[in-house]
Amino acid sequence: MSAIDKYIVRITLQAFFMVLVSLTGIIWITQALRGLDLMTSQGQTILVFLGVTGLAIPLLAMIIAPIALLIAVMYTLNRLATESEIIVMNAAGLSPGRFLRPFLIATFLISLFVAFLSLYLAPQCMRDLKRWQAEIGADVLTNILRPGEFAKLGALTIRISARLPGGVLTGIFIDDQRNPAERIDIIAERGVVQKNERGSLLVLQDGNFQRYETGKRDPALVAFKSYAFDLSQFSNVAQNLTYGTRERTTWDLLFPDPNDAAVNAAPGAYRAELHDRFLGPIYPFVFVLVAFAILGPARTTRQTRNFAIAVLIVAILTVRIAGFGLSTVSAAIPGAIVAQYLLMALTCAVSVVLIMRGLVIDTPTRLLDLGRGIMSRLNALRPV
Repeated sequence: MSAIDKYIVRITLQAFFMVLVSLTGIIWITQALRGLDLMTSQGQTILVFLGVTGLAIPLLAMIIAPIALLIAVMYTLNRLATESEIIVMNAAGLSPGRFLRPFLIATFLISLFVAFLSLYLAPQCMRDLKRWQAEIGADVLTNILRPGEFAKLGALTIRISARLPGGVLTGIFIDDQRNPAERIDIIAERGVVQKNERGSLLVLQDGNFQRYETGKRDPALVAFKSYAFDLSQFSNVAQNLTYGTRERTTWDLLFPDPNDAAVNAAPGAYRAELHDRFLGPIYPFVFVLVAFAILGPARTTRQTRNFAIAVLIVAILTVRIAGFGLSTVSAAIPGAIVAQYLLMALTCAVSVVLIMRGLVIDTPTRLLDLGRGIMSRLNALRPV
């Protein structure tokens, strides 16, 4: 790459990552606030909270990346125009296609990043998120036990006094009558849940164990420092989760199991999701070509640049909303998938034609005259 290419690529990538991190962070915080009940009512640790909410970041970054790139390209072109660098490049004989090259290099790198998120990382994180949420939702100690209440689980009764940060339970009372030949009462100062591949154990600390056997008058009383109470039968973690379209791997979407009931029930939804992932890395190129076609030519007045920015925003919104609409109906109408690719190809082709011909989108004369007329009338109404 030449010095000009490196200069433009560096500015574009720096602006892109700054916008991407900022927008993703803001949206992630708003989404993470919904998960605060994991730490409050359900007593999960801060690591669980960050883990569950953080798994949504790749999907957010994938959605925001094309918009972040568009903002970065707009910033770069505006900076080059403000410092009159575009005019100097044109005067030096730099063709529009040659000026476009560094932007395409930056777009190619960002498109690879979006492809990695779209085809692998985002589906895998959504898959892990659903599995993690299922484990939390199936945990009896998370969803049934409430401080100060007696929870009845068949022949088992459990009560806790409080739930502390870190998943620590205090003031634990257990009445176990599952075995008809004996009754067990356990009182412990505190306890914590430990999970393994077999299920859940409630590890109790500093308590006593009373066993009332049938036919015996006095109970057997044992004090303990640590005792593991098995709750595996009440921790019904789903072993066979049904993953939705977003949780499926790209390989599963390419080669679905013919015996999969979910796929057979709605094959169009899975087909639409697959093509949405393929279209994800294409949108950065579409946005950059449209932005360069409208903002790339040199301009001498701020008014024409402001009008061009307004035209760019309308064009991008039109393309993105049309793409979203076609994606929505593609589950029921397979032809909408072809229309999506045609829309991308047509938008890119029109943008390339505008770039190669060097056409400048200026403010229409009638619109300028209308604006001047309105301003003159407003000025005439002002008191002298």
